[in-house]
Amino acid sequence: MAKKKRGKARTDFRKKYQARVRQGDMTRSFQLGDVEKLADVVHGERVSGKGELTRKRTVNNPTIEKDEDGVTSSPDQSLIKGRVISVHGLRSKVLGEDGVFYECAIRQVLKSLSIEQRGVIVAGDRVFFRAESPSDGMIESIDPRSGVISRSSRGRQHVIAANVDYLLIITSAAQPGLKPALIDRFLLTAEHCGVEPVIVINKLDLIDPVPLQPMVGVFASMGYRVLVTSAETGENVDYLRALLSGKQTALAGQSGVGKSSLLNAIEPGLGLAVSAVSQDNEKGRHTTTATTLIPLDGGGAVFDTPGIRQFQLWDIASGEVSAAMPDLRPYVSACRYPNCLHLSEDGCAVKEAVADSRIDARRYDSYCHLVEELLAEEGTFR
Repeated sequence: MAKKKRGKARTDFRKKYQARVRQGDMTRSFQLGDVEKLADVVHGERVSGKGELTRKRTVNNPTIEKDEDGVTSSPDQSLIKGRVISVHGLRSKVLGEDGVFYECAIRQVLKSLSIEQRGVIVAGDRVFFRAESPSDGMIESIDPRSGVISRSSRGRQHVIAANVDYLLIITSAAQPGLKPALIDRFLLTAEHCGVEPVIVINKLDLIDPVPLQPMVGVFASMGYRVLVTSAETGENVDYLRALLSGKQTALAGQSGVGKSSLLNAIEPGLGLAVSAVSQDNEKGRHTTTATTLIPLDGGGAVFDTPGIRQFQLWDIASGEVSAAMPDLRPYVSACRYPNCLHLSEDGCAVKEAVADSRIDARRYDSYCHLVEELLAEEGTFR
């Protein structure tokens, strides 16, 4: 039997939760010459950062154990393992392994953690929680995440979904029109997070598909799976249903491209709200307000996410973009300068490949726009 270890972590806390309050009478004790009391204060502080004034604390959860394979379990029979379905403020909807839905609050120590992301709990998290009533609970711990889809929001990490296998990049052929630059951003995020992307072009029934073939060919030549669908006519819906079976899939795309309509077609009976695209500006109306994990009857689950009109990259530096684009990657090492950004440098193999049509010109334009945007964020101007 694999040896189990108790979970323990050294972590930062938000400022007001960092440690106990400093003793307020230290100055008075010094002025009064209370040597014994001052000596206790000095000797009580350790350079190792385990005293009262440290900004770090050790979080030790004796109720959670981890084996050598990283699988978590709990010897405490009162704890239930579950999956976060959705998050609304400080409350999370959790589906327990017992098949019951619980409305859960979050343990105070978890809310106190100093983290870059906006919220400590996100849809898709695997958690241990304590049932406090037939429908309420308290989340005690969170399993380590994999396949995290994030974007930047006001300088902080906005995690859209966690523990994802596929990123389904949904766009529409019309109403609203196709946005290749947005697809490129999602593809970069998928490459960075180690998640397999699938490009879905919906609303095929509204246009002649022939003009789409060159763009589909460019994405397919890079090894990306591209699927054209129609939620209205059912085109390729059966194939998409089989693709999602047994997988954890996040749907991403701008408002109005038909994410909810596709889910209704894949899983009849869901009854997700849908809305028509505005005729004035061809922009979709938000019908999904928060990321929701939806279990599928055929196995697996999908994340129905809110529509995104702008997608800012998270944790990707300007010098990393070319390595994350498979059509640019083979030429990067042939550039004259090792730190070449492929914008205006001499002896750039990437620019030569664009001039020879070995790299699609639209993709290179998208790359330049992304890198210049990241350089501006980093405070570097060229």
